[in-house]
Amino acid sequence: MKIGHDNYPDRGGYCVDILQQIQATKAALKKVETELLRDHANSCIEGALREGSLDEQRDKIVELVDLFERGR
Repeated sequence: MKIGHDNYPDRGGYCVDILQQIQATKAALKKVETELLRDHANSCIEGALREGSLDEQRDKIVELVDLFERGR
């Protein structure tokens, strides 16, 4: 399969090195995602639970569950 990147095998790159780079990138993005979800839980959701109406609380919890589901 030709993807057209300078480091791909057809241009002298080694497949395992490329796969390791992809895995490292995915791991870094997962860390960012986790941190953003924590920040969201600590700000928006905590505020809604402390000060919001029951509907606001429910909406924020559902929003967080939906985010986790999409991340699977």
